[in-house]
Amino acid sequence: MSKPLKHRTWAEIMSKDSWSIFKIMSEFVEGYEALQRIGPCVSIYGSARTGPDTQVYKDAQRVASLLAEAGYGVITGGGPGVMEAGNRGAFEAGGPSVGLNIQLPFEQHDNPYIDRDKSIDFDYFFVRKVMFVKYSQAFVVMPGGFGTLDELFEALTLLQTGKLNHRPIILYGSHFWGGLIEWFREIMLKEYKTISEKDPDLLYVVDSPEEAVKVITQYHSKSDLKPNF
Repeated sequence: MSKPLKHRTWAEIMSKDSWSIFKIMSEFVEGYEALQRIGPCVSIYGSARTGPDTQVYKDAQRVASLLAEAGYGVITGGGPGVMEAGNRGAFEAGGPSVGLNIQLPFEQHDNPYIDRDKSIDFDYFFVRKVMFVKYSQAFVVMPGGFGTLDELFEALTLLQTGKLNHRPIILYGSHFWGGLIEWFREIMLKEYKTISEKDPDLLYVVDSPEEAVKVITQYHSKSDLKPNF
């Protein structure tokens, strides 16, 4: 019988910790092997709580459909809400539909619009986030919660620091994102000077699916399609 946690030494607690590296490696290998076969993709981020009757869901579905028609695969977190809308738009338009699934105590379950051979399961959030950015040629960030903000700032930080090949990061919905952009410019830039003048320009704010896809297609008409890092 194992000892109660309070009676075990740190060494005993951590004795099996190093073995987790093999699980982590296997998730990276599986993800890389699956995604490298798909071709250029765009990641769509957004809330799992967005219902099919909302305009945000419909717009995300339309964005994905237009991306598929333009020759891009669509990567989402594989769950409900905006993720389902993204997969649905790609799937119904005949484009690659990728789901990076992760088990959570609430909200997350696989949606039915992921291609069977492009549904990948993860235990580790950080591995999953690498997969979002590794093969993405752009990022479309729909309205969402903390998880969406986490994914946005992951891509934005990598882009700002030069660790990511330059890619469009598109914020969908000026009403939702306008306050954040104002905070960047007025508080972070002007008042506290914690970012540079060019940093807010890393983001594109759009209000229609057509505008979002136009940003991506115009950008890549002058830029090679290739994996990041």
